Amino acid sequence: MSRAKSTLEQWRIVQAVVDFGGYAQAAEKLNKSQSSLNHAVAKLQHQLGINLLEVKGRKAYLTEQGEVLLRRSRHLTQSVEELEQLANNLGQGWEPNLTIAREIIYPMDTLVAALNEFLPLSRGTRVTIIDSVITGTHELVLNNEVDIAICATPPKGHIAEPLCESNFELVCHPDHPLAQLERIDDDKQLAQHLQIVIKDTGINAINDIGWLKAEQRWTVSNFHEAKSILARNIGFCWIPNFVVQQELQNKQLIRLHLRGGNNRKAILNLVVPNRDQQGPACKLLESLMLKQHNLPFNG
Repeated sequence: MSRAKSTLEQWRIVQAVVDFGGYAQAAEKLNKSQSSLNHAVAKLQHQLGINLLEVKGRKAYLTEQGEVLLRRSRHLTQSVEELEQLANNLGQGWEPNLTIAREIIYPMDTLVAALNEFLPLSRGTRVTIIDSVITGTHELVLNNEVDIAICATPPKGHIAEPLCESNFELVCHPDHPLAQLERIDDDKQLAQHLQIVIKDTGINAINDIGWLKAEQRWTVSNFHEAKSILARNIGFCWIPNFVVQQELQNKQLIRLHLRGGNNRKAILNLVVPNRDQQGPACKLLESLMLKQHNLPFNG
């Protein structure tokens, strides 16, 4: 492996000379002698066999070749600074990666709002969001595959912080036969029609999302697929209000009136699978997620 001819320090000096307008100004900012900066740049130019700077009067200007190389050098020094910052973060226990399990009945916009606040404070932590359903969320928590989970029913043995309610609407296309009924009196009327349900993402899946008594049933992965089917006047579905709010307002879908109540609710909870191993980045993100619901953080 051939050794590099130049050093990061030499490139930092060239950057300083350009950024501060000359050797004297750069020497003052870097708290170095002007002669040491002149020597460092001259040596770099000699090593590379190319002129990077030319002095006119008291000011140093980049050559065309120097401009190209300086631009590349900034990426290099920035990468090294980020690497050193990452090492410092890891030394302080700051996590380089966080994984969140989001039960798909929790609004993505609310999670994104918390992540948007987290971003400038994240120190480069990478975030992965896994959309999950029922048993799938439980398995992620029980296997310690996620740092934070949002789920409707927390797994046994895990403390949960209630976040919000998710309200479901029973909906179909306006031209669907069910839409012609003023009120649906019993389950038998629903059972005669195709139902769209959301698949449990667990390996050992035991439930899907929705009332499950219909003889005919199509199972899909998420509510957006369900809406695409409903838009073709096929079937009915229980869907969170925030997912179909726009379609209901535009009358692309309609609410069905069910005897005994049109709405179903689920409480969504925040779970940290392993509190003993929770790091500072995870604690910060948890606090910002709780903040979205005006809840205090007691970590």
